[in-house]
Amino acid sequence: MTAGGAPKAGRKEWIGLGILALPTLLVALDVFVLLLALPHLSADLGANSNQQLWIMDIYGFLVAGFLVPMGTLGDRIGRRKLLLIGGAAFGAASLLAAFATSPAMLIAARVLLGIAGAAISPSTLALISTMFQDAKQRAAAIGMWASCFTLGAIIGPMLGGVMLEHFWWGSLFLLGVPVMVLLLIVGPKVLPESANPEAGRIDLPSVALNLGTTLPVIYGIKETARNGWSPLSGAAIVVGIVLGVLFVRRQRALTAPLLDVSLFRHGRFSASLLGLLAYSLIGGTVMLLMTQYFQAAQRMTPIESGLGLLPGMAAATVSFMVCPIIARKIRPAYVIGAGIVGVVAVLLVFSQLSADSGTATLIAGFAVFSFCGAPIVALGTNMVVGAVPPEKAGSAGALSQISNEFGAALGVATLGTLGLAVYRDRVADTVPATVPADAAEAARDSVSGAAAATQNLPQQLADALMEPVRVAFTGGIHTVATVSAILIAVAGAFFVALMRHVPPIGQEEAPAEAASSDEQTLAA
Repeated sequence: MTAGGAPKAGRKEWIGLGILALPTLLVALDVFVLLLALPHLSADLGANSNQQLWIMDIYGFLVAGFLVPMGTLGDRIGRRKLLLIGGAAFGAASLLAAFATSPAMLIAARVLLGIAGAAISPSTLALISTMFQDAKQRAAAIGMWASCFTLGAIIGPMLGGVMLEHFWWGSLFLLGVPVMVLLLIVGPKVLPESANPEAGRIDLPSVALNLGTTLPVIYGIKETARNGWSPLSGAAIVVGIVLGVLFVRRQRALTAPLLDVSLFRHGRFSASLLGLLAYSLIGGTVMLLMTQYFQAAQRMTPIESGLGLLPGMAAATVSFMVCPIIARKIRPAYVIGAGIVGVVAVLLVFSQLSADSGTATLIAGFAVFSFCGAPIVALGTNMVVGAVPPEKAGSAGALSQISNEFGAALGVATLGTLGLAVYRDRVADTVPATVPADAAEAARDSVSGAAAATQNLPQQLADALMEPVRVAFTGGIHTVATVSAILIAVAGAFFVALMRHVPPIGQEEAPAEAASSDEQTLAA
């Protein structure tokens, strides 16, 4: 027992954390290996461009749509039970995807993978909060859990590249099968069961309203980011918002709501979710621009681009482990605030890049960016989970994941679109007149279009085309970096101001004191 009375986790719990880390790593890895496999499976299955988009996007749509229902379902039927059901479904869907014989069959498998993935993530985080009741141990465990997402980004491109050289594309999906078998065998022995004993029945109209809120909004945001604004994407977002209002109203009226909206009365809960949203908004956009710059402007291969992100992912992994230890001595808000200062500094450096800067500054800058941004994710997630009663841990875990999903999608749609607009404006009149009209038009549309057009041009013309493209794309990076620096600085100042009263990890107030300070913060 600790001084505060919370029991210390033992060997069984740490082994359980290792078991929980495996499916988390796999869910993250699944996204990155598919990026490499897409050209191969598209050629083999004869998938057209529209089917390719569905193969890529449907997984994320379903994960985002089902996180809240799955988190609440775990609170009701048991988090371990739901995790094992989700693991079994993920393994079966992985087999279906590996041996898919048509685009439709693969899309169906990705649908099942998305629903199963939504069952895994909140259950995993909720079980961690149950297993690690000591605040210091819980913060360390959540840091390790969060690092699995970056490890998936590190391992995914390299492992995927090696496997595609020696096996067929379906082998990438088979990676999930032995992991889920191990989870099903060892999980019941080392993972405790936990649930909310007072939970009522699942309200099906609330599930429908939740899906009707999440799926159209995510779809509208992604479509806007990919193709610009259209009546369809705008209508989807509006429909989602209207249904979201109805969803919230229904939750307030129910005695056993799908989502307890009173959770947002906790100051540290709401502020932490906002911090996660703000960081994922700029983090996803920075990664998108970097990979575009590597592959299009610098003509690097996908594997080379992945290796360019490797130092950043490694730095984030180290930071995930270190920041909970630092936060035992220094208030978490100040640790996060110091990290945000580092993130802002890197973004300001990016805002001064020149077209001839090459890749070294971006690679080094992204490593610092990732190291400084990791406390927002690790400590913010710990605050989200630690601010709610144990019986609500599944819902809290689901909301933290939704913040990441919405933030990444919203960032690409807004900041990514802003960068594209600046690029198009600057490249419009700078393409050399000697470049063929179709190649010039492709370059004016996007940097990836310019890179594709150079494949059919003589080397001299290709170099002449890519020079103004690099200049214009760098201008887009300048604008996005500047706006991102302002956004994260404002969000960081807001977060530190609200959360500065939260003591170092392991020195928390009594629950009644914590609730009182949260209410005072919200009132202020």
